[in-house]
Amino acid sequence: MSEYQYYEFQAVDRPLSNADRRALRDLSSRARITATSFTNFYEWGDFKGDPDELMERWFDLHLYWANWGSRRLMIKLPARLVDRDRMGAFLGATDDVMLRVAGENVIISISRDELEFEHRDDDDSGWLAVLAPLRADLIAGDLRLFYLLWLMAVETDTIEPDEPEPMPGIGPLTEALEAFAAFFGIDRELVQAAAERSATTAHDGPAPDMARPVVAAMSDAEKTSLLMRFFSDEPHMSAELRATIRARLEPETISPDPLRTAADLQARAEGIRLARKRAEAELAEAQRRLQAEAAGKARDVRLETLRQRGENVWGEVEIEIGRRNPAGYDKAAALLSDLAALAERQGSTEEFHVRLRSIRERHAGKGRFLERLVTLG
Repeated sequence: MSEYQYYEFQAVDRPLSNADRRALRDLSSRARITATSFTNFYEWGDFKGDPDELMERWFDLHLYWANWGSRRLMIKLPARLVDRDRMGAFLGATDDVMLRVAGENVIISISRDELEFEHRDDDDSGWLAVLAPLRADLIAGDLRLFYLLWLMAVETDTIEPDEPEPMPGIGPLTEALEAFAAFFGIDRELVQAAAERSATTAHDGPAPDMARPVVAAMSDAEKTSLLMRFFSDEPHMSAELRATIRARLEPETISPDPLRTAADLQARAEGIRLARKRAEAELAEAQRRLQAEAAGKARDVRLETLRQRGENVWGEVEIEIGRRNPAGYDKAAALLSDLAALAERQGSTEEFHVRLRSIRERHAGKGRFLERLVTLG
């Protein structure tokens, strides 16, 4: 199997300058570079640049995968907009995730190795596009991505069975969360079990009628500060406001259900898996019955046609055998198979076997044809 590595970087908050693009071009002569992205793949050799350095200097998102099973996603967030202590509580159990400070930013690096991954040329550029909304969700305070990272740790048995889930649930899943679980190969039944319960607040933020009293309760100084920052076109203001409202509402939206443990989720995932397999088996059996029914009707039509043709069919068998080629032998054997079924229906099986023995004797030297008769007994 030939090697294949795919690199993609995206700049979200600040587009690349001409100088930035020239510096990136020095790293790769064949990469596709735009004002907001850097994309390249390698079927031999390796990328000369350091993804960590590129993230620190220019980019907000990075995706990497190789066809030997390595995958990586990096997300850069403004440090002032994230609760690092809360994130750290999610990440303590897994070695697949690193959280580091880079100036005024925090960079989350998620990696996983030895995963099966089918490479299709039309899939490459689609992954980061569908995963990109995770960054805005994190800035807005939606931490369900970290629940999925906790599930990765559950899969590798680094989480104790009696450890409770980090939040009451993650449903309903966004397209980006579903794509993340697929990209990193998280057990789909385990994800489905976690998503059976909803997160404490809606994934797209509190509804306006819930947000209004929180905004009204803000001090005049806080409102003035927010408006001036909006006036100055400061990035992420909408997401920051949503995160603030989400945090202040959270005590009022605690789930009444007790938190499930890792063992609870694994048991539920196994139940979902067994139910899926039963449903698949039932569907396969229903399809098999339909196919058998259709094949039976088709054979009835063929047998009726043979009955009407009478002795002409035996003559056709001889003609096909006389062609002395695989196609002729196959057709002759198929006709004899149908003649055997017709004889059984008409109660003339003994007569059929007499004629079949006669054919075998006349064509005893045609070994390839005789091999095809073995299925007829």
